[in-house]
Amino acid sequence: MSLARRIIPCLDIDGERVVKGVNFLSLRDAGDPVRLAARYNAEGADELVVLDIAASRDHRPTFLETIRRVAAELSIPLTAGGGIRTLADACAAVRAGADKITVNTAAVLRPKLISELSAEFGSQAVVLAIDAKGNDTGWSVTVRGGGELTDLDALAWATRGAELGAGEILLTSVDRDGTQMGFDIPLTAAISKHVAVPVIASGGAKLPQHFVDIFRDGAADAALAASIFHDGVQPIRALKEFLARQNVQVRLPC
Repeated sequence: MSLARRIIPCLDIDGERVVKGVNFLSLRDAGDPVRLAARYNAEGADELVVLDIAASRDHRPTFLETIRRVAAELSIPLTAGGGIRTLADACAAVRAGADKITVNTAAVLRPKLISELSAEFGSQAVVLAIDAKGNDTGWSVTVRGGGELTDLDALAWATRGAELGAGEILLTSVDRDGTQMGFDIPLTAAISKHVAVPVIASGGAKLPQHFVDIFRDGAADAALAASIFHDGVQPIRALKEFLARQNVQVRLPC
């Protein structure tokens, strides 16, 4: 029997507020993280991701307090990331209430970090975030919030990350992020075929059909979105009911 597809809201945190932009730029205020977390928990979200997008500005103590406050509202798994560069950073996030850790730039700079986290917490608690941007032949990995292009091929990096111990891939299309044009199906399908671990698709969601498409054609195991949930464009309960009617297996809220 296949596993239920997961719907995952994401809270991008800058200081004490949730923000959202387009193509990783033009950020706007999107609300209070604790209130949004409580709402998504009640609506039937399967998991929640919180990302400290301002970690480079030394908001780490504030972010850890946000994790504590958000975790207190949840009965679902919480993934935390952004600025996690060491095992000590990850341990602090877990102590604050995170169930999973996600790493991106730090893992590109030092891939051994993935293995260290996997050895400490188990691969099921390690999520490799990949921000991928299209090129002439495929997709390149970007780092530092999508602002810096690397020479890494996204498919090769996803494969290596899983080999190093990542238990899940959080795959964001930089080209689709915040556009509400639909998920990047070719990118997600390519990564899903290359790795044996679950893939979370992110970037571009708006319509309920976009979620059907990414599960059916993109072979995603989960779908992550932000602004459409924050702004009430797609209530999670209604989205899941639509998916169920389309014969997509989901966990319906009680």
